[in-house]
Amino acid sequence: MFHAYRSITLSSLQTKIGWDAVQIAPDDDVAVALRDLSGIVRVRCSDRIEKIALLELIPFGHKFAFSDLAAGQEVRKYGAPIGRLTRSVLAGQHVHVHNLKSQRAKIRGG
Repeated sequence: MFHAYRSITLSSLQTKIGWDAVQIAPDDDVAVALRDLSGIVRVRCSDRIEKIALLELIPFGHKFAFSDLAAGQEVRKYGAPIGRLTRSVLAGQHVHVHNLKSQRAKIRGG
């Protein structure tokens, strides 16, 4: 039930605002999906909207690469590093635990 309410609200919001995902800080390497996304999407980046072709389905709330990123590269979100890539990622690909080693896990794990 909660998911249905959330989808209606976000769909309405997405239509009003005219973008599908957001780059939270100007120097972030990733954008965050505001609903389940596929195909060509509009990403709000500070004061502009950019289009990016997704290479796979990006679930609501998940992040995708905003540009090509190299294996071993630090990934920035919220304007700060969140982890390091375990493999190269192309613009539009999902960035998640399958290709990102979290810095938070590193801190907790010692």
